[in-house]
Amino acid sequence: MAGKIFYRERQKIDEGKKQPRFKLVAVADVNLKVYGKHLRKSELEQIASSVSAELVLLTHGDEKYKEGEEDTVEVED
Repeated sequence: MAGKIFYRERQKIDEGKKQPRFKLVAVADVNLKVYGKHLRKSELEQIASSVSAELVLLTHGDEKYKEGEEDTVEVED
């Protein structure tokens, strides 16, 4: 099974700035150490292709959370 690299778009980034747009969140089933926190999409693609991993973009969630509606989630220990 190929590994997976999970990433998301950064939230605090200004328009027009030439800063890396993506934040690496997690790596599964890949023997990989990453030292940078913010990466460009092309950099993520190069890393994924060299270690034969799949890139997975994490979404921001449901629209109801953006509108301020609260929903409780029970977590068992």
